[in-house]
Formats: sequence, structure tokens, C-alpha cells
Amino acid sequence: MNWYVLQTMTGEEEKLVTMIRKMLPSDLYGECFVLYCEQLWRRHEGAFVHVARAFPGYVFITAEQPDALYLELKRVPAMSKLMAGDNLYFLALEPEEAAFLKQIMNESHVIGLSYLSTDGHGQVRQTAGPLRSCLKQVVRYNYRRRSAVIRLSLAESEKQIPLGIILPEDIRRQLRYGKVEAPIAVPERYQVQASAPEKTPEIQQQFLPGDQVTVMSGDLAGMCGTVSKTKKHTVRLNIHFLGQQLDIEVEAGDVKKLE
Repeated sequence: MNWYVLQTMTGEEEKLVTMIRKMLPSDLYGECFVLYCEQLWRRHEGAFVHVARAFPGYVFITAEQPDALYLELKRVPAMSKLMAGDNLYFLALEPEEAAFLKQIMNESHVIGLSYLSTDGHGQVRQTAGPLRSCLKQVVRYNYRRRSAVIRLSLAESEKQIPLGIILPEDIRRQLRYGKVEAPIAVPERYQVQASAPEKTPEIQQQFLPGDQVTVMSGDLAGMCGTVSKTKKHTVRLNIHFLGQQLDIEVEAGDVKKLE
């Protein structure tokens, strides 16, 4: 399936998606959706995850027959006037652009939060989540606003979008969903991690891929994960966090096998 982008009025994206799904033959296209992005908003009483449109005014659609799709789209009231004299309202994405978006979004077409830790002086030490695959495209980090702005090419133009990040100090705060623009089912709140257990005396442990472990200290204290790779002094863990699987490397002395 090739990817195409439809441009419409900002705020009318989901309305257009509904019209397309209602009026176009289902065998003419694959998916039709709006891409959303999670952002972390901090308030005195806690932290809230805001889900907003990643590309306001854009609707994505996949198809194998663009000419037939284009003709049918002209029948959709929300698109007929826009497409009457300007083909810029229906543009093809390059394969690498589509591949990149598929890599950073989840099955609900949402770009989730990325975990990020620094050396204490603003330099990135470790990342996990969507951001990990696009570090070279980061324009700037805004740690106070919990975002990393990336630059990408999309439908013949350059775009800058802020990807939401979560820092180590945010992990043990209660995280709730705030304003959600996306038509997705969301839980009442994210799962709050248990308090970190007291660190036991260091014991030489041999870890193997597949071992279930708990993190005893450090940024991720109290979290559990599965060992995916071992090194001399560190282990790489798969940790289920904020609705996604994060791949994070930690010191071997900071983790302990689960009984």
C-alpha cells in the first residue's frame, strides 16, 4: 500500500475520516486516519498526558490505485471544493517517509511518549521509545516542556513536530490522561509503579536473555522487565512502560532476578 496525505481544515480531520469511511468503497483504500502525538503536561497536582494531532490539517490514507481514489475523493463534500483547482490537497508520501511514520507510531496511530535520561547537564545519555529511531533528526530538546522537536520531510515540505518525552523524575509520579483529541479508548490513568525496594547487598549474578528481573536502584527503580541482551557490566531490558515496550540498558548491579 502506498501512503497519501489529504489536506483539510484544521479541526475537521476526524470529520473527513468519517466521511471517507462512509462514502468510499472499502476495497479502494487500506487505512484512513489522523496521526496523534502524546505530550506530557506537568501541573502542581500531578502530570497529565495530552493527546493532540501531530499534523493539524492532515489526514493519511493508504491505497494501491491513487487515480481511482482521487476521483472518488472528489465526491466527498469536505474535499470536493479543495481539490477542484489544486492537486496539493492530495499528495503522495515517499516510501521512506511512510516507513518512518510507521516506525514511530503505534497501532492506534499515536506517537507515544519516549523515555529520556541525561547526564545532568542537558546531554542525552539514554533514550527509548519512538525518539530512539530519530535522534539524528532532533532540532532541539525542551526539557522543561518535556519535548524533543524533530525535523522531517513530509509530502514535499519540511515539518517540525514535538515528540513528547518523559524524564526519570517523572516516572514515579501519578500520570493521568488530560485532554485527548484522538478518538481512542484510554485508561483512567497510567499504571503507577510501586515504590522502589531497598537495595540488597551486591551479589554477583549471571543473567541470561529471557530472565525476569526487577530494577533495585537508579532511574527505573521498582520496575520489572525481561533481559534481552547482556554485556560485561550492563544488561539490556525490555520494560513495559506507558503502554509501550521500552528497550533500556541498565547497570547489572542495579537489577535482581525475580524468584
